[in-house]
Amino acid sequence: MSFKPSLITALVLTGLAGAAAAQTVRIGNQGDALSMDPHSLNETLQLSVTGNVYEPLVTRDKDLRLVPALATSWKQVSPTVWRFELRKGVKFHDGKPFTADDVVFSLARGAGDGSDMRSYTNDFKEVRKINDFAVEIETKAPFPILPDQLSFFYIMSKQWCEDNQAVKPVDRRKGIENAASFRANGTGPFRLRERQPNVKTSFVRNGSYWGKIEGNVVNVEYTPIGNDSTRVAALLSGQVDVIEPVPVQDVARINASGKVKVLQGPELRWVFLGLDQKRDELLYSSVKGKNPFKDKRVRQAFYQAIDIVGIQKTVMRGASTPAALLIGPGVNGFDPSQNTRLPHDPEASKKLLAEAGYPNGFEVGMNCPNDRYVNDGNICQAVAANLAKVGVKVNLQVETKGTYFPKVLKRDTSFYLLGWSPSTYDAHNVLNALMRCVDDKGSGQFNLGAYCNPKVDELTLKVQSETDKPKRDAMIKEAFKLHSDDVGHLPLHQQALAWGIGSNVQLTQRADNQMPFRYISVK
Repeated sequence: MSFKPSLITALVLTGLAGAAAAQTVRIGNQGDALSMDPHSLNETLQLSVTGNVYEPLVTRDKDLRLVPALATSWKQVSPTVWRFELRKGVKFHDGKPFTADDVVFSLARGAGDGSDMRSYTNDFKEVRKINDFAVEIETKAPFPILPDQLSFFYIMSKQWCEDNQAVKPVDRRKGIENAASFRANGTGPFRLRERQPNVKTSFVRNGSYWGKIEGNVVNVEYTPIGNDSTRVAALLSGQVDVIEPVPVQDVARINASGKVKVLQGPELRWVFLGLDQKRDELLYSSVKGKNPFKDKRVRQAFYQAIDIVGIQKTVMRGASTPAALLIGPGVNGFDPSQNTRLPHDPEASKKLLAEAGYPNGFEVGMNCPNDRYVNDGNICQAVAANLAKVGVKVNLQVETKGTYFPKVLKRDTSFYLLGWSPSTYDAHNVLNALMRCVDDKGSGQFNLGAYCNPKVDELTLKVQSETDKPKRDAMIKEAFKLHSDDVGHLPLHQQALAWGIGSNVQLTQRADNQMPFRYISVK
């Protein structure tokens, strides 16, 4: 559960009080990374935190350009084979050398049971070692954006995992933990020093890091502070140096303080609602013997009941952009001509529900986190209020992401809220992870409502292989039109980034909401 304000206040006073030590940055976030296992949860916050300890083959720089990391170069040696030359002289934090064995092992680990990263590897046919510093990845079909696909897939030490009984990933759906939950052994610029889940996690600079660390920070103290007012108070009082996110209602007050400021910018994240379209009988519903969400008219009724402009004004305080797609500006394949929402029309919603056989509406459960996305709990409350006006009673369950994600990831939900930032900055990521029919290989891994249109699947595979950009863009457009016509999900909005920083801090705010410690400096 989330911290109570009294507990947070005590934590701030005991754990964060006093002047910051030289070259130490103290970060307060509304949530915590749920595990140190880099394959346990495909979530931006999780990947942002663990990405300071672990590294991918290729990564993104400050401007989100693809650059070498553990691989120094890569090329296609055939339409379905990519070869990666690996960096020599790199050591894991325990001193063991990094080699191709670790890459082959990590990609197999991330593709296995319990991994939340399977959608990154579901179209791999084989990963093979060429020599100690070269690997090849063969795909089932041509995959021109494969390097982009790997930019958030982190490499672990094969020997460390074997020695610590962590060969399989931590399975968040089943609550399974292992040594990788609480300890870490990467190649990255920071080492894990101490892990206290939901209390504080400390990191220290890796003195033997192979690359350049641009900032001067040596120590990082990362503290989850779930209560908005306590998190803001900690920043204003100087007890933390950085907070993320800044509640939208506090932006003006922070900027007017003269002591701290808010960094704001667009985020490559879209928030949407999903509905169970697979079960024959909907869970957590008053409707028995059938699933109303299988009926497009019901899905469209829910869509048109939502007052997205009202949510933008009252809940998000203007810090959002209403959306009709699950991608937007900044993502390859986005077409603004498709980004027009169905109109907000409660009367049309009532008519659609009546036509579908629910003239008096029905009851349904809804799951929502309260510490993951900007004002997520309040968004869900607003949606529930909108639906009540058309006769749908929403039984809302709002909870910390620590219990929310394990529940919805095992599809124990009828109606849920999710945010998505495409790690490849390409529409294929969304098509593959959110809109593709679900299978046991990782396709549609985050399509938690099991939306399925075989034509969308067919186009997704073609998009993955097509190298002609106009043809590819046309396929993407067709796939998104099919999905929109089906009302496969209920898009809400693109949220904005808002980080609060002290006057002594310099950092880089990236549109993917990653916060690399290597770029942070403190005066």
